[in-house]
Amino acid sequence: MSLRHQIIALAIIPLVIAILAITSFITWQSANLTQVNIATFEQNMLKSKETEILNLTHLAVSAIQTTYGDAAADDQAAKAKVAAILGSLDYGKDGYFFVYDYDGNNIVHPRQSFRPGRNWLDLTDPNGDKVIAELIATAKAGGGLHQYKWQKPSSGQVADKLSFVVGLDKWRWVVGTGVYLDDVYAQTAAANASMRASIKSTFVIVAMIAVPAVIVVFTTCMLLTFHERRMADGRLKELTQRVIDTQEEERARLARELHDGVSQNLLGVRYAMDLAGRKVRIDVNDAALTIERGVEALNGAIKEIRRLSHDLRPRVLDDMGLTAALEALCHNFQERSGIVTEIEASGFVDRLKPEASTALYRVAQEAFNNVERHSGASRLAVRLWSDSGRARMTISDNGTGFGDTKASDAGGHGLGLRNMQERMAHFRGLLLIDSTAAGTTLTAMMPKSANLQPRDQVEAA
Repeated sequence: MSLRHQIIALAIIPLVIAILAITSFITWQSANLTQVNIATFEQNMLKSKETEILNLTHLAVSAIQTTYGDAAADDQAAKAKVAAILGSLDYGKDGYFFVYDYDGNNIVHPRQSFRPGRNWLDLTDPNGDKVIAELIATAKAGGGLHQYKWQKPSSGQVADKLSFVVGLDKWRWVVGTGVYLDDVYAQTAAANASMRASIKSTFVIVAMIAVPAVIVVFTTCMLLTFHERRMADGRLKELTQRVIDTQEEERARLARELHDGVSQNLLGVRYAMDLAGRKVRIDVNDAALTIERGVEALNGAIKEIRRLSHDLRPRVLDDMGLTAALEALCHNFQERSGIVTEIEASGFVDRLKPEASTALYRVAQEAFNNVERHSGASRLAVRLWSDSGRARMTISDNGTGFGDTKASDAGGHGLGLRNMQERMAHFRGLLLIDSTAAGTTLTAMMPKSANLQPRDQVEAA
């Protein structure tokens, strides 16, 4: 997978997963809440039906109580009167009272005329429930509710029915009534359908909000990513070009130094040796003087080579540490430039990595060069110290400070200052520059991460 594809995946996949998780959670929560509400609604409806048939049964018993209470166990006239009363107490197209004896014989059934006078004890519903036998057993036990399937008179279809029965023990009768539950289940089914439609609409709404949001976020991330990538590519090209330019400048400087310094000194030595050779044949004393001058020129060449070597990589930095290297740099700078240079490093504890020490040394070198070339300063002060284990270095001069053009360089456009800033940024350090008409102060701050680990410090010791 390419870097661009990885960026796209990292940008879009977590967002898609989060949206899917949120949508699934909302859908699940809505479904659960709706199911609970529907179940509560169904229970309330059933409770209402139970209360209805219970009240109807009590009314029917109240209507026959006088006749039943005064009659004997074999009073046929009273039984006929009670059967007539119960047969007339119908309500609605599917509401009626029924009567069976304890043997399963039907006595009253206003809606199904074929049932009276026949025994239905072995009757079972589609679920295998022995309906009449269960109703008789419930009545004998003191009365109660029983749910079963029964043919609905108004439609002729088999539906769920909930009945309440009581027993007239003196006559061995079962009196009851019931309500059909298909309307309850129809309302529950309608509520379920409404719930599914609501969940579907919720999912569509969430999708309508989430998909554009994903597209917007994805597009924004891609634009930002590609913009940053273009900027990074541009900066990389600039950095590469700066490295090349710096290398060329350094090569040109070394070429000039070698040509104007070492080469001229060595050429002078050669001429001195040639002259000494000629004078040896004429005057030995003059030859000795010429050889001494050649030796002086050779010593100058050696010093020049050492200076160039020191500029490229000071041995004292590797051998004696940052403090000694900066002291030597200050001494050489003062000799070369005539600018009074002081260094104070009493509060510094050198725990830096070699690369970090080199970075601070190069920052000081570049700062010294800027002071010599541009500041017009007469005094330079260097302070090196440690703050809570973090290396700090301040370089201050009493020069003229940055002008407008150089102020822009301080913002990072000047090659020297940019090099210093990049050296510090490599170690996550900071480079602060405060320039006024009274002088310039440069502060370099290294983090603790630029220090050697304790084990490395022991090995270095």
